Amino acid sequence: MSDTNNQEQTKAWGGVFTENTDKRVEQFTESISFDNRLYEVDILGSIAHARMLCDVGILSSDEFNAIERGLLEIKSEIESGRFEFRVELEDIHMHVERALIAKIGDVGRKLHTARSRNDQVVTDLRLWIRNEIDAVDKSLFELQRAFVGRCDSDFDVILPAYTHTRRAQPVLASHVWLAYCEKFERDRERLQDCRKRVNVLGLGAAALAGTSIPIDRNKTAKYLEFDSVAANSLDVSSDRDFVLEAAFCLAEIAIHTSTLAEEWILWSTTEFNFLKIPQAFCTGSSIMPQKVNPDVLELIRGKTARVIGNLQMLIVLTKGLPLAYNRDLQEDKRPIFDSFDVIKSILSIAAPLVEGAELNREVIKSQLDSGYLDATTLMEFLILRGVPQRTAHEIVGKLVRIAMDESVSLSELSLQKFRSVYSEFDEDVYKILGANSAINAMKSYGSTAPIQVKSQIKRWKEKLQMVENVK
Repeated sequence: MSDTNNQEQTKAWGGVFTENTDKRVEQFTESISFDNRLYEVDILGSIAHARMLCDVGILSSDEFNAIERGLLEIKSEIESGRFEFRVELEDIHMHVERALIAKIGDVGRKLHTARSRNDQVVTDLRLWIRNEIDAVDKSLFELQRAFVGRCDSDFDVILPAYTHTRRAQPVLASHVWLAYCEKFERDRERLQDCRKRVNVLGLGAAALAGTSIPIDRNKTAKYLEFDSVAANSLDVSSDRDFVLEAAFCLAEIAIHTSTLAEEWILWSTTEFNFLKIPQAFCTGSSIMPQKVNPDVLELIRGKTARVIGNLQMLIVLTKGLPLAYNRDLQEDKRPIFDSFDVIKSILSIAAPLVEGAELNREVIKSQLDSGYLDATTLMEFLILRGVPQRTAHEIVGKLVRIAMDESVSLSELSLQKFRSVYSEFDEDVYKILGANSAINAMKSYGSTAPIQVKSQIKRWKEKLQMVENVK
């Protein structure tokens, strides 16, 4: 066998070439080192494609059965570690195809009828991302359940909420937990919306112009559980919108988990001492024996940079490409693979961390009088008595200054001091002062008022139960 014929055997495109590929080029252009993880969806897509070819009469039933049997054997070999990956075969698609031909002979050569690696890889990637979206959604659900699971037991805890990292107003701890549930719910909604655009069949678009072979793409879509079929063959092989959109959704999830990590890192410091992180989720110092470091939370915050960086890489990768397929797009897989890997690792540890953390109730309670958390409620007390908002704001600001100068809380000021700033104050002012009173004074929907938070806890329990029942 000549060298040229040997190249034809190992390359899908070898027929027109008269020179072997330089080994350095093979090393430079291979993707099997990272796209081998697509083997399962590649085989799934190939079986569906072959089934469709059989339906339209391009393959006989015997040929389809041989192809399906061979592909399933290859899948088993890969999963058992008995399959050999070789750089010269470039990618997972050629590995599977060449192994199939070796198993069943020329019938295996028919599998690639009416498709290109261009539409094949898009289909593989869509199938893989669809599966990963479902896995991430499940993990987000578990994280929401962990937060909701804390709400009843933590309902009596009032926390200072912050703006600009300065004490602002008091809120129920359960209100904080549900705030994260809302964030993660938007993440889940974004993922499900993204999934709609992921779940579109590209297979059958071939290289870029479609095919003259009378295939039935709707059948393939049905076999692979795609919702629809891509309408423009030229768009199929160039489109990576769905990858970028998925990467953005993952970046948003990472940002939300990073927010949680940052907040809990602060809360667990000696200076705050609001939260105790389980030691099983901490590490120590090699030189300072006393240290119990929140490394898990810090790494959640740190890994967020990777996910955001992957999104930026994908945007830059695609921003200058003309229609249709360009080899640059081989580089789309590593960042999206990494983003899903990172997010799944974060979420796998986030739920048990949320479940295991403990609020230092006495410390939190002892510090609630600091920071004049009831100042806004006092202002609104005046507004409800007819004082214009700006005037009420100024009055309360002056009272806070008096209290600060005397190192007391607003509730510790005498009625005389209140009247020295605004003469219409009466004894009723003391009914709305203090963190508990400020909480109970809230009225608006979605606020931290106990009745509102109880209603939201009930809503979330019912919502999660409905999801659980569907599953």
